Amino acid sequence: MKILHATSELYPLIKTGGLADVLGSLPFAQKALGHDARAVLPYYRHVRDLLPDAALVAERDTFGGHISVRYAEYNGLGLYLIDAPHLYDRPGNPYHNEHYFDYADNVIRFAVLGWAAAALATGLDEVWGKADILHAHDWQAGLAPAYLNAWNAYIKSVFTIHNIAYQGMFQSKHLGEVGLPWEMFHVDGVEFHGQISFLKAGLFYADHI
Repeated sequence: MKILHATSELYPLIKTGGLADVLGSLPFAQKALGHDARAVLPYYRHVRDLLPDAALVAERDTFGGHISVRYAEYNGLGLYLIDAPHLYDRPGNPYHNEHYFDYADNVIRFAVLGWAAAALATGLDEVWGKADILHAHDWQAGLAPAYLNAWNAYIKSVFTIHNIAYQGMFQSKHLGEVGLPWEMFHVDGVEFHGQISFLKAGLFYADHI
């Protein structure tokens, strides 16, 4: 079975909490069971320093600007890395600056993660082909199942919550900026108390939670 994990962290490449620990073990355990498990995450500055020679898989112009998707193996695990320096080449924490203010463009940064995960699951890497399961983790990857739904892609998806305190809440005006239709801005969709919730998107559109 081909399983693609969409995540913003993977230990020890990038870690702020327990999400990274799970992604640092679950895909490896699945590989040990004989599955073709891979992961997609942003090509943060620190990850680039550790994996500088990732090979180019594809390039696309997206709502978040031009991105490249690269591939590297890390301890035997295949990693897709979203190469977009204007989004991810920043020091320190992946979510906020040195003053602990969330990056103002997080809505785009992590929508691109969800978009790239859905694109890879539906065959962006022509060599690997389509995934059997797209497994999105926490709010940062919550839009991945929503993109699959919007594209009418018949790829099964799983969504896991690691920390429900963080829900990826953004103003409704951003929906048109992340390539999703306004029909999704509804109680039966991504809307939560008048805002976009990435976490709710994952919960609503995934096939399994």
